[in-house]
Amino acid sequence: MAPRQQSIGRFFGSAMSVDSLLSQTVNKSPKNQKSESLTDEQNKREAFQVSQQESEKDQEQKPDTDPSESEPEKDKTEEIKEASELIKLSEKEHEKHVGEKLSAKIPYSKLTDVLDKIEAESSRLKITAIVSEFFLEILKQSTVDKLVKIVYLFINRLGPDYEPDLELGLGETILIKAISECYGRPSTKIKKDYQEVGDLGLVAQKSRSGQPTMFKPAPLDVDQVFENLTKIAKSTGKDSQAKKISLINKMLTACNAKSSEAKFLIRSLEGKLRIGLAEKTVLIGLAQAFVNYEAKDSKRINPEKLTQSEDVVREAFSQIPNYEILIRNAYEYGIFNLLDHCQLTPGIPLKPMLAKPTKSISEVLDRFQGEEFTCEYKYDGERAQVHLLHDGTVRIYSRNSEDMSERYPDLISIMKDFIKTQEGQAPSMILDCEAVAWDRVANKILPFQVLSTRKRKDVDEKDITVHICLFAFDILYFDNEPLITKSLKERRQVMEENLTPMDGKFQFATAKNSSNLDELQQFLDQSVKDSCEGLMVKMLNGKESYYEPSKRSRNWLKLKKDYLAGVGDSLDLVVIGAYIGRGKRTGNYGGFLLASYNQDTGEYETTCKIGTGFSDEDLASLHTKLKPTEISVPKPYYVYDTTNSNAKPDVWFEPTTIFEVLTADLSLSPIYKAAHQEYGKGISLRFPRFLRIRDDKGIEDATSSTQVSEFYERQASVN
Repeated sequence: MAPRQQSIGRFFGSAMSVDSLLSQTVNKSPKNQKSESLTDEQNKREAFQVSQQESEKDQEQKPDTDPSESEPEKDKTEEIKEASELIKLSEKEHEKHVGEKLSAKIPYSKLTDVLDKIEAESSRLKITAIVSEFFLEILKQSTVDKLVKIVYLFINRLGPDYEPDLELGLGETILIKAISECYGRPSTKIKKDYQEVGDLGLVAQKSRSGQPTMFKPAPLDVDQVFENLTKIAKSTGKDSQAKKISLINKMLTACNAKSSEAKFLIRSLEGKLRIGLAEKTVLIGLAQAFVNYEAKDSKRINPEKLTQSEDVVREAFSQIPNYEILIRNAYEYGIFNLLDHCQLTPGIPLKPMLAKPTKSISEVLDRFQGEEFTCEYKYDGERAQVHLLHDGTVRIYSRNSEDMSERYPDLISIMKDFIKTQEGQAPSMILDCEAVAWDRVANKILPFQVLSTRKRKDVDEKDITVHICLFAFDILYFDNEPLITKSLKERRQVMEENLTPMDGKFQFATAKNSSNLDELQQFLDQSVKDSCEGLMVKMLNGKESYYEPSKRSRNWLKLKKDYLAGVGDSLDLVVIGAYIGRGKRTGNYGGFLLASYNQDTGEYETTCKIGTGFSDEDLASLHTKLKPTEISVPKPYYVYDTTNSNAKPDVWFEPTTIFEVLTADLSLSPIYKAAHQEYGKGISLRFPRFLRIRDDKGIEDATSSTQVSEFYERQASVN
């Protein structure tokens, strides 16, 4: 080994500086990058990874201080043999064991090896093949229970969105402390490494590779990691941080020094794997795996059958967004019978149907020409999916599946008052509604800002000062029957026949059926006078009027009065940085760096710097809200311009907050990065103005880079 390589291999043991390390390896960046142009931070991370690989080679050639560390690991084929023996059980015995924890363990390193392959691959088709082949291997050699856990680890979640207390997203402070304690390195060195490479996962992996151990711990397995991550997510109370660090250390200690286990474990704890794996790819991978699993000869599978299976899985998941239910039913009944067993169920929220924005009434009429359509008021409130369960329980969910029942005890207590009972018992149902702040004295709608002052948890009905009126505009399920494949006209009829409006508490959305330009303009003007945002225009009859869960559909268009001269809609963008305030804004943040979300890569791409639309009170409350989320270095999945010092923010944030923003128009920019891979330059907002915080949206529900591109294209075609 060359002297320079030996020096790199001894990086952590000899207190060699990261600067020196990077200067020696800066020209050795690995190939197959997913982005054509790399930022400085990406180059540093690549150099760091190269040093990791060379460090491992160095360790292989020199004796370890502890003989047990160099003992050969247990052959993974033994694990596979154990699983294979179980598959040889009779069909009856095998079915009996479905979902149980069987003796065959799946090494965590097996999972991280696959994650490494995905991270190194840029082709979407090849990534899908990697995912599908791994899922098929698990189906053949292990259990449904383990496949469910693997799928959740792939998408970096621990359960469905609607289940509480399953979020990770630990901050850098606690993770640096855990890495420091576990691997016996000063936190100052951990922080310095982190400043250099911007990836705590790589720092943990490097720290593990440089640490000799007295005794070799038992290897990590998938069950163990999943269960410990769940315990960490659910840990609360005054001793919770110590408990979390203890569990993290237990897993870090067991990580294999020659694998990427430590890297992906830390990334999982951060809440972002950053391997470029979209959830839609996981669904396609599952579909293909089950088709191959059920086939007698996988080499003769018709491609159309694969496409059909993907459509089935997507449709089933849109109705029941729960991987455990999806996988168990696919295993038990077959992939092509999935829709018979995965249908809407009260108590399991589905992702709502969304509308496409439009810029003019004439555009609406062009879309619905010759079709029967309806217009509804677009209320300025919070999307609320109301579930009445079979046992009479009422649950209310947000647009991102968060259980909001605690926020609206006043709605829950009156729900049964406006439902027409059948023989004294209320039927089960799912309603799509908008919860709006209501002035009971003036009998009118109040602005969204009033609604946002209401507490989100632990609301006592006696203390409520902001009253709510629920406006229902659709019914998706009624009396044990899903309705999403019925026309909107039929669904409306079911809703109106079985629910009774109550002034100021529960009402149907104000609607009008018309195809006359003047009438639509008058209805739009009236909606604004009635304190609404504008109109929703929807197909009324036929298949195009079916409810499409989780889709932004052209069969629903939104027409907002304020945005007709702009891009057609506001944008919901993630706050990733801020600029220190000056003058009268001294002591607060003076402006913010915003980003769209790239759903394919999992990256946040900068769109604009914003400083207008904020009151002094807004800036003060935002400083209080965002200050605890400041981080020392930008996240590796932030895509921004590293060459323009004026665009770089003074502070960076964890991605926790969404701003709703209005803009005059969009333009190509050499500084901002939204949809940059499509145009060579990014898309930016011109004259952006802050409207409000979107607490009702999850971060990954922010305006996508694809949507930003669509806004830009539509604007270009109009101009």
